[in-house]
Amino acid sequence: MLKRVISMLNFRRDKTFPFAYSSLKLLITGPASHYIYQPVVPTTVPYYIAKRLLLDRLIFAPAFLLLFFFCYEHPGGNWADFQSKVNSSYWPALKMNWKVWTPFQFININYVAVEFRVLFANMVALFWYAYLASVRK
Repeated sequence: MLKRVISMLNFRRDKTFPFAYSSLKLLITGPASHYIYQPVVPTTVPYYIAKRLLLDRLIFAPAFLLLFFFCYEHPGGNWADFQSKVNSSYWPALKMNWKVWTPFQFININYVAVEFRVLFANMVALFWYAYLASVRK
């Protein structure tokens, strides 16, 4: 099973991808996932559950997906190739993101303890990134 997931990921043999991807996760996605919901939409706000979910699905998801495409398509590569790939794959990937991640993020934001949210999201993300890699082909 693990070998199949790894083969589906089809990581580049390029040495810059692991750095770009880990930088994205370490500096942007991880801290935002862990710390942003409480200050932006505190629990005292009416309908905070729905507002947090909408914030995640309509603001964070499109932005993080675009950053993922940027890192995965090799930042030092041809800009026209990157733009072409985004034009052909971004919208289908975003729609699938909304379909797949919305129920998981609802559970994550509302029922998972804060200290376990990143872990929960990373477990789901393993399969999500396998899907993204297959879309990339």
